[in-house]
Amino acid sequence: MQPLLRLFNPNSIAVIGGGAWGEAVLQQAQKFGFAGTLYAIHPSKAEVAGVKAWAGAHLLPEPPDAAFVGINREATVGAVERLRKKGAGGAVCFASGFAEATAEDATGADAQERLLRAAADMPVLGPNCYGFINALDRVAIWPDQHGMQPVDSGVAILTQSSNISINLTMQARSLPIGYMVACGNQAQLSQAEIAEALLDDPRVTAIGMHIEGFTDLPAWERLAQKAHAKNIPIVALKVGASEQARRATVSHTASLAGHDSGAQALLDRLGIARCSSLSVFVETLKLLHFAGPLPSNRISSVSCSGGEASLCADLAQGLGLEFPPLDSAQEDELRKALGPKVALANPLDYHTYIWRDAEKMSAAWSAMVLPSVAICLLIVDFPRTDRCDPGDWDCAVDAAIAAKAKTTGHIAMIASLPELMPEHIAARLAESGVIPMNGLADGLQAISTAVMRQPQEGALLLPGPERDAALITEAEAKRALWAYGLAVPNAVLLEDRGDTDQLSELAFPVVAKVQGLAHKTGANGIALGLTDPQGVAEALGTLTPGPALIEEMVEDVIAELLIGVLRDPAHGFVLTIGAGGTLAELWQDTAFLLVPASDAQINAALDGLRIAPLLNGYRGKPATDRKAILEAFQAVQSYVIDHAGSLEELEINPLLCTASEALTVDALIRKSP
Repeated sequence: MQPLLRLFNPNSIAVIGGGAWGEAVLQQAQKFGFAGTLYAIHPSKAEVAGVKAWAGAHLLPEPPDAAFVGINREATVGAVERLRKKGAGGAVCFASGFAEATAEDATGADAQERLLRAAADMPVLGPNCYGFINALDRVAIWPDQHGMQPVDSGVAILTQSSNISINLTMQARSLPIGYMVACGNQAQLSQAEIAEALLDDPRVTAIGMHIEGFTDLPAWERLAQKAHAKNIPIVALKVGASEQARRATVSHTASLAGHDSGAQALLDRLGIARCSSLSVFVETLKLLHFAGPLPSNRISSVSCSGGEASLCADLAQGLGLEFPPLDSAQEDELRKALGPKVALANPLDYHTYIWRDAEKMSAAWSAMVLPSVAICLLIVDFPRTDRCDPGDWDCAVDAAIAAKAKTTGHIAMIASLPELMPEHIAARLAESGVIPMNGLADGLQAISTAVMRQPQEGALLLPGPERDAALITEAEAKRALWAYGLAVPNAVLLEDRGDTDQLSELAFPVVAKVQGLAHKTGANGIALGLTDPQGVAEALGTLTPGPALIEEMVEDVIAELLIGVLRDPAHGFVLTIGAGGTLAELWQDTAFLLVPASDAQINAALDGLRIAPLLNGYRGKPATDRKAILEAFQAVQSYVIDHAGSLEELEINPLLCTASEALTVDALIRKSP
């Protein structure tokens, strides 16, 4: 495909369509100060929005670098083909009714195929999208109002919703936006490909992605690696969670994996931080623009109220943020500035003894910019200018700017309520290197999100095409997994329940399990603690009919784990790690990774479970054999990798963990023939 930066930084723009939308594109380009050449294309009008109109793209005196195609679906296909033949640099397709509308219009997919053939190697943004705004070069190919302003550097935001794009341009939180791109239905250009191209613009400081769904997983992997190499952080607002991962309902794994765990596991693997709301999304991007990725989760906080100090500490709880204690040198500096009546701590309530004394305020605040913290928060709420005199707060702005001038750390002035950080104050702070932040709750979440991440090594195991899958028996599943190194208890399979002579091969007690049942406990398919052959025969007489697996019971069990793998068509193969047993769904004690996962990642996931103390030895009890547990996980992953083309679902529940081994006592595999 042709380079995308010709489309995103054009010297000439052609607008096809003379209706209200086409006129708006030309007007917005002029209003934003586009310095290149504008062409209007219309078969009968002499001009559109004051721009001379040409009867067709083939008549233009030069190939346009970018075009906005604002006509109906069928006409769009022909217009794109003519632009491509003319040598255009790319097109924005405004019309809808393509593949995104197949539920309502069965011809949508065919129209999209024809559009792609018409475009060939010419970049096409959309269809069903507004276009883009490049505030770095004063380019707007955009058929509506927006709130963007020209900037010298800024973040790039890519969305799958044109309306959310418009809303984000209207933010009043002092976020410099360099690019706003509405990606539409991504018929040709995926979000990942667009973002990868924008990484080559050195003026882009961070990238924000509003994502409804992932396409082209290898492109996302390339994007993550390139962004990490360039030290340009990416954050995501992931919405529109898919139901795809819930298609399989046979195992506990399918229930536990839910509809969003695959997306989260993918973002974690890519090193892309996830935001919980639009406001946190904006605050995180703003923080990354001014400070870059934060090197740690350690922060300090300064306020003139004990209530604000406590609120800050409470809101930070659960976000993984830490408030390191003050050292003696900092306490000495604070005591000089604050006097003897202030309790020194982090978070710091410095009272109001020094309010209006900008010099002492600056001295105290500078002392809180600890070498050990990633950022220092100055909590200040500014009064309403229509009801109060804001001049009494000038001392706080002056003190913050002075503190920034005498220190090397990151300083943010944050209002506890978002609306209490006025734009003109925020602009003044930002010009002096103090980061303005709107809202204590959003700001703390943004800080947690902005802590440095990196993509994981190794290629993702791709989910492959859809396949019909069927359940194989537990005995077959265990044989298959045993071949990959998983430990299983000694067992015999009784195809004929009367053939109990084979039981002499086993050590009692044993368990009897009917084959072909996914959940044996609720289907009268299991009997535990059978101490002799007669007990086995009696139990088999009461269980659901069918072949039975008679298996030695495992003793001295410390903990039960669940290992699950589910093929998620949108994200890959999701590895579920959790507390196992019949109550696995009740406990919901799980972590999710994508295959392949390393020992370090699995260890971290195990240590994050609520049952981790049991695994590590609780109250004098022995610890489990972590090496054996990890070997079990890697054996499962090896099987999955070798059978990725046919596997739909795999579960071991439970994996019984003792002090010396980890045994697979129940296994489920669903795969295509």
